[in-house]
Parts: sequence; C-alpha cells; structure tokens
Amino acid sequence: MNTELAAQLTAAVKQLYGIDLQVELTRPDAKFGDFASNAALQLTKQVGKNPREIAGELAGALEAIESVKQVDIAGPGFLNIWLTDRALAAALDAAPAKSRSGQTVVIETNNPNPFKAMHIGHAFNAIVADTIANLIEESGAHTCRVSYHGDVGAHVGKSMYSLLRYVEGDPSKLEQIAPEERNSFMSKMYAEGARAYKDDPAAKAEIDELAKQSFTREDPVYAAVYDTCKAWSFEQIDEIVARLGNQPIERRFLESDADARGVPIVKKNVPKVFHESDGALIFPGSEYGSFDNAFVTSRGLGLYGARDLGLMQLKNEYFHPNKSYIVTAEEQRDYFKGVIKAAELAMPELTGVTVNISTGTVKLTTGKMSSRSGDVVEIAWLFDQIREALQREGVTTDDAILAGALRYEFLRVRIGSDVVFDVDAAVSIKGNSGPYLQYAHARARSILGKATRTGEMPAELEPAERTLVGKLGEYQDALGRAELELMPHHVANYLYELSQEFNRFYEHNRVIGDAREATRLWLVERYADTLQSGLAILGIHAPQQM
Repeated sequence: MNTELAAQLTAAVKQLYGIDLQVELTRPDAKFGDFASNAALQLTKQVGKNPREIAGELAGALEAIESVKQVDIAGPGFLNIWLTDRALAAALDAAPAKSRSGQTVVIETNNPNPFKAMHIGHAFNAIVADTIANLIEESGAHTCRVSYHGDVGAHVGKSMYSLLRYVEGDPSKLEQIAPEERNSFMSKMYAEGARAYKDDPAAKAEIDELAKQSFTREDPVYAAVYDTCKAWSFEQIDEIVARLGNQPIERRFLESDADARGVPIVKKNVPKVFHESDGALIFPGSEYGSFDNAFVTSRGLGLYGARDLGLMQLKNEYFHPNKSYIVTAEEQRDYFKGVIKAAELAMPELTGVTVNISTGTVKLTTGKMSSRSGDVVEIAWLFDQIREALQREGVTTDDAILAGALRYEFLRVRIGSDVVFDVDAAVSIKGNSGPYLQYAHARARSILGKATRTGEMPAELEPAERTLVGKLGEYQDALGRAELELMPHHVANYLYELSQEFNRFYEHNRVIGDAREATRLWLVERYADTLQSGLAILGIHAPQQM
C-alpha cells in the first residue's frame, strides 16, 4: 500500500501542477495517521503557493481515492493520511517489489581456510554473508552462493610444519585422531607452527619452504598429510556451516585455482596497472585510497592480490554476475579497496561488479579473536556455551534453536559495528533474542492450533486491532530497507518490535471465544506468518512448538 499510495500521490502532483515529483511516504506515530508526506513543502517554490494551500489541494485529490479514509493537514503543510480499515488490512497481501529482478548475484557465504580451526569470526562472517544472500534472493535476483578457501601458501606451511613433525614420516598416524577432535587438533597444529614461525629463524625458513610445496606437493609424505588434513578441514567446514543454518553453496573455489589465473593477469598488465619493484609486481594502491601492495613476488609467485584477481575472473566465467559480494573482517577493507581497483583497471569489463562488505569485530569477555596467532575461540566452544545456557533457561537445545540464538545475536547489530556477544542474553526467552522470537512464533501457532474456525479479513477494526495491523504493514518497509542497504538488522529489529506489539495486543484482547474471534484469528495468523517470513530471511527456523 505504501508504494501504491505514493504512486497515486505522485500522479496527483503531476495532474495538478504538471511537475514530476517522486513522492515518498513515511509512517508517523499511529495517532497522526497511517502515512505522512511533505510533498506540499517540496512543491512550494516550483508552484509558487503557500504549502498549506498546496496541501489542501493534494488532500482533496487523495480523499477521492477509495482506499483513503481521511487526510489532515498539519503544521506548515504536512499531509497525514488515514486509510480505510479494509484497505489497511488488504495492504498486508500486497506483493513486495522485486528490485533486483533479472540480475545475477554471486556472494561468498563462507571462506575459512583449511588446515585451521573454524573460529567465531569465521562463523560471524558466514552468517552475515548467508543472510545478505537471503535478502538478495528475496529481492528477485538469481543468487549464487559460493565459497573461497586458501589451500596454498603461508598458513598451509605453518600447519604442515607441525603436522609433519607429528606424523614422523608415517601419515597413517593421523588415523588416531577421532573425528570430533580434528578441529581442535588442526587448531593446535597451526598454533604451534605460527609460534615457531615467529620465534625461530630456522623454523621460519623451513615453513617458507613448506609453503612453496603446497603448490606442488611432490613429496609423497607431504602430499598424504596435506590431502588428509585438507579433506578433514572441508568436512568440518561443511558440517559447521550447516549447523549455523547457512544455505548450501553451489561452488567451492580454491586459491590454488585462482592463483593459476591471477599471476598471468598481473604480468599481462605491467606496466599499465602494475609496476616492477626489485623484481616484485606492485599495485600502487596509495593512489586510489588503499596502500601499495605486492601481487607477485620477485620469484614470480602469486600473493593474495593476484589470487583475488584470478577468483574474480573465475566467478565471471562461471556466473557472469551483475554484482559479486565479498564479506570480510574490517581490517581487510583497505586491502580490498586496492584489489578491486586493480581488477577494474586490469579487467575493465568487471568494473562495478565486485563489492566488499566489511563487518565489525566479535568480542567476548576475552576480547578480540585472532586466526593468525592460532589463539582463537573455536565455534564448537561457543555452541557448547549456548547449549548450556539454553539448558539453564529450560529451553530445548536442538541445533535449530542454537543456530537461532547465534544468528540473531550477530544479525541484530548493524553490519560494520562490533558485536559484544553475551551468551546469557543471546538465549533469553524474555529478551531481544533469537529464542525469544522462535518462542513467539511457536506461541502464535499454538493459539491458532486451539481454534475451531478460520480467520477472516475484517472490514472494520477496533483501535487495538488497527494498531497491530499497522505494525504488520511495516514489515515490507523494513524488508525493503534491509534489501536496499543489505543490512539485516532492519528485519531483526522489526521482528522484535512486532512481537512486543503483539504481546501488548494479546494481553488485553482475547482471541479464542471472543465475539471478534474470526478477525483476531486472522490477525494472529498474519502475525505468525510475518514472524516466520522474517525469521527465514535471517536464516532462523520458526518452530511450531517449543
């Protein structure tokens, strides 16, 4: 209704004054109307009339519309618009606009590296990216979820340094590691290698050599250990990402494949885009708001920048996307600013395609989490903490509820802001949490389950019913903002506000057995459906009972 009414007011402006004004409506406090517009104030200079006079003329045009019940003029010329009860209720069935219809969008929904444990920061980015993918898909785009993982390079060398010492020439020793211990084992191996690389010059030289071998894997022991641990890693990544509630990916990209594409791209664009410095190939990112960055070493080996160029080329070949989104931690913001600019200069056909979305940092009482030192908080630990907290709350502890608590705690905060994760708050069924909204949905379905009749859309609404219908009508507004800005917190915050509005309504208005039972069952059903739809956007399961 917001879009339809705005279009009708836009048409009225054109008819009355011959002016093309794209009218936007806002939602005022309920006591001032269902919608408001400042169109009259915007037109004052062009029309040459007092804004209240213009507002009066626009009000007359609006009141001729069947769905409009009343229009008041407030202040210097604001329009406050009330719809009929029937129109306000019917508006809940309006089909949402599909702003990305016809587009193809690629988004990386998880990118933890193998040979390392998956930690909370990885989970945060995976959840955010998956939810952004949901928003993009909801807006009508053909959405391709992919992943990207570093299977070569320095981090592999650090892990292999410890792993080769562990197996002592016998890769079969890895069979002694139980499946449930593999993630922690990989974390320990990487941490030991990272410390050796930092503290021991001889170890550093050896690790550098082991990193090179990750590209060739010619030594049979090296290859056996590498292949086993790489397979373990992807099994763990896929299992954990599924537990997080993410949708499956349709393609996995690896740095080894991207490296083979990226290095030739860089070499082909010297000196047009890249310049040589002591044998290395450098992109002058400082000229573009980033920093100077080596893409290829003096020995001709590709670095992260070259691989990201190769990845962009691979994505384009497989999907031909209109947009390609990469969700990363905030410390990579400047890096990607340079890489994206280098890509656009080297491959002009990709200009404007790749977008980096930077997240904030997840903090616990222990502070910031790191993957480079190996001192990390594994996601499995956080799952255990959430499970224990849910048990204290007396709530079921299946993975759907755990994932709901985790996802909502990450998604209710604006992307780019830091998340201070409070486990007890995340599971509270009395506060602003995922389990609270899951319980709210289950409670609404329970009410509907007790009914012996179906709900009916009302022609007239009592004041409390009208207030709830108005709040339900804001869902498409919140979803539209979230889709436009790619900011899931708009949906999360709306759902919490909606649940509070319903609680106020239900506290004072009986549903089953009331004379207005049919209308109120319709309201409860629309409320439950809206919760379910919004939770689905957030990737959170809406249980029928809890």
